[in-house]
Amino acid sequence: MPDEVRSPRSSKGMKERLVDALIGQRLLKEGDLQRAVSIQRERGGSLSQVLVELGLVDSKALAAVLSRALGLPTVSLSKMELDPGLGKLVSRKIAFHYQMVPVSRLGNQLTVAMADPLNLLALDHLSQATGLSLSPFIATPEDVQEALRRLYGGAMADTLQELGAGRPAGKIELFQESKASRPERIEDLVQLTEEGPVVRVTNAILSQAVQLKASDILVEPFEKRLRIRYRVDGTFREGESPPSTMHAGIVSRIKVMSSLNIAEHRLPQDGRIKFSVTDSKEVDFRVSVIPTYYGEKVCMRVLDRTQVMLDIHRLGFEAAPLAALKEAVSRPHGMALITGPTGSGKTTTMYGLLKLVDRPDRNLVTVEDPVEYDLPGINQVAVRPEIGLTFAAALRSILRQDPNVIMVGEIRDEETADIAVKAALTGHLVLSTLHTNDAIGAVARLANMGVEPYLIASSVLLVGAQRLPRKVCPGCRERFRPSKELIERLGLPPEGTYMKGKGCSPCRGTGLAGRVGLLEAVPLVPELRRLIAEGASAVKLQEAAHAAGFPSLREHAIAKATAGVIPLEEVARTTVGYQE
Repeated sequence: MPDEVRSPRSSKGMKERLVDALIGQRLLKEGDLQRAVSIQRERGGSLSQVLVELGLVDSKALAAVLSRALGLPTVSLSKMELDPGLGKLVSRKIAFHYQMVPVSRLGNQLTVAMADPLNLLALDHLSQATGLSLSPFIATPEDVQEALRRLYGGAMADTLQELGAGRPAGKIELFQESKASRPERIEDLVQLTEEGPVVRVTNAILSQAVQLKASDILVEPFEKRLRIRYRVDGTFREGESPPSTMHAGIVSRIKVMSSLNIAEHRLPQDGRIKFSVTDSKEVDFRVSVIPTYYGEKVCMRVLDRTQVMLDIHRLGFEAAPLAALKEAVSRPHGMALITGPTGSGKTTTMYGLLKLVDRPDRNLVTVEDPVEYDLPGINQVAVRPEIGLTFAAALRSILRQDPNVIMVGEIRDEETADIAVKAALTGHLVLSTLHTNDAIGAVARLANMGVEPYLIASSVLLVGAQRLPRKVCPGCRERFRPSKELIERLGLPPEGTYMKGKGCSPCRGTGLAGRVGLLEAVPLVPELRRLIAEGASAVKLQEAAHAAGFPSLREHAIAKATAGVIPLEEVARTTVGYQE
């Protein structure tokens, strides 16, 4: 039997010591603690993980507090060479399930790094599995996840290695060329989707996306290769790709999982997958399949409820635009519009606003295409154009349901715009999104859809524009001074605290990690309403908004850069072409 794990044996005592330390050092308020405990009970997981996800405690600060409270040392895994032999000693399944990294072994003593040393079950399980005595160290969750990927490889790499994808083509019996050609009979397609290699590789693609915290997955066929890409922090990165001969099987498997027609290869199809990552965690994937020249391309949007932030205060907006947004949605009726390109976080902001205005005495209804996240207590309607349930048709029916707040996923056409504006004028609070480049562009977009200027002026409370620039990696950030040319070109204050990332293992050498919200909020003050009713141009409206003291997206981005939150290249990238 292994020796006792070197850790306090009372989980309750450990948790109390952690909480006392956080509150004692004023890193956590009692009210925030109760909220975190409530969320932990609702969805499971560790308290420390919930605290970090809610943004209540920084992961590095939490690691330091854990170290002092529990008397356990901390370790920086990003600077450490990991022993592949330990990866064979501790199984990949156990390491990833419990988020534990084997660091070193000395005789009968195994040192492991983990973000949650309060998890005594994990320590006991690993001790029994290895027959060794454990010595736990503390590391940040980001360090642990990156170290696990370095030691064990991604889910895809691990699966392909097991299936023999690295062998010469002539020896790969699992991926014979005959598999690549699309079977003609439905029975053959069904059989293909049930084959072990196809199932395992497809599951590995989905698991890898969750591990990377990706927002999208692309499965792209080309003439001689199959490419898998993941969108992480707004940019695509290429992952391990299976042989091109598996393309038909993977696409058919995805179709089966999302209840699509596996025999249809000529027309686009849309579906949804509910995938169990662990016994306690399910992730939804929104699936879109389209035919391309070399076969069907699949795009999957990852809808991970544990990663979405429904608290509007955690999105990183500056204080002034956030206050203006909250004031607008506190009104009993009117319309608030958020604009921006695809992937700029508009839907997350809409959900955050819904949670902000949700009260037991209110009737909240949404119309979405599709419903991305299930919001408890809120009535959500998914549009289905194929049966006549469009945004406009759904809105007409919803208005007969006596709603207080209506969220329209996107205003796309004249009919939807007309109904939404009239709903805002007749005692309803309407929240919606548009695809425009800036906040004032929403006014011109509504006018182009046929809404009369005087109706826009009377119904719209606020127009906003949103972006999601990438943040400087906290693990490798360093101060730098931009060139005089760059300061002049971007209009930067020379005294700012500018930061950039050198590149490290956790950020994969990019110097960037995570994203933060930028919001340009323009409440329609009386002068703006007058200009809109008179049919003023977008340039005139922009000048009036600036004169009224509402900063532009570029100004908000510069404020983030001068505070060292985002690098200067993100200022140019996210506000490129933006006219002040």
